[in-house]
Amino acid sequence: MKLPPTFASWLQVGPTTLILLFFFVLPMLVVIAVSFFDYENAQIVETFIVDNYRDVFASSVTLQQYAKSLKFAAIVWALTLVIGFNVSYFLVFHVRSVLWQIGLFLLCTVPFWTSNIIRMISWLPVLGRNGIINQTLARLGLIHAPLEFLLYSDFAVVVGYVHLFTLFMVVPIFNSMARIDRNLLEAARDAGAGRFRVVWEIVLPLSKTGIALGSIFVVTQVMGDFFVVKVMSGGQSTSVVSALYNQVSAMQYPPAAANAVLLLIIVTLMVAAILRVVDVRKQLAT
Repeated sequence: MKLPPTFASWLQVGPTTLILLFFFVLPMLVVIAVSFFDYENAQIVETFIVDNYRDVFASSVTLQQYAKSLKFAAIVWALTLVIGFNVSYFLVFHVRSVLWQIGLFLLCTVPFWTSNIIRMISWLPVLGRNGIINQTLARLGLIHAPLEFLLYSDFAVVVGYVHLFTLFMVVPIFNSMARIDRNLLEAARDAGAGRFRVVWEIVLPLSKTGIALGSIFVVTQVMGDFFVVKVMSGGQSTSVVSALYNQVSAMQYPPAAANAVLLLIIVTLMVAAILRVVDVRKQLAT
């Protein structure tokens, strides 16, 4: 018996729709509802209020936390983009052997074979007061006192983020560059274009899908992380998610839910802005 096309389509998308509704839409509706509740003595009071959102915008500390998270996201995005683009360009256009390309690409994934905790802790003996960098600079006579900004600072947080999330930029850019026809580059060089012009007018535009996807991965990861800030800043810096974690630990669930909703809105707007610049679906379809 042949099923009607409409019914068959619903059977195909039905399981995925149910999973998304149960594991994404329903929890988000609960968080949104809780964000409008009151709380007293670590107990949720089911009274509709907007004080939780008003407190977010009225608190200069909370606004500074949002600004700090956005600053981290912008700096890490720029650094990972530069590193990811150059690494991908080298692997695709300078490494001729496919075997070497795969080998070097897998080499980039080696740090991911360990947990994020170990990877962050491994920076402590490198950036610390008596760490490798300070000792090396002191022995070379370049410094007379340890550089304090290397660890437990915003600089250390950025280093940790770049270390963790650069691969999320390399992978999509590498995939986009690998699809570029080499004949286009040869034709541009034959027409007299230099290397910079070839990269700017051919490689970069044809890699924008990978750049957009990598940007989404990096920005969302940074905006949703608190562990790196906690470890690498030594508690001297903070972010929105760090404050949200502290609120949940103190069982202040309505304010935490309000912060979570606002953070989701901000990240969604950032992703929408990226997708507005680059039509990823159209690029992937071509």
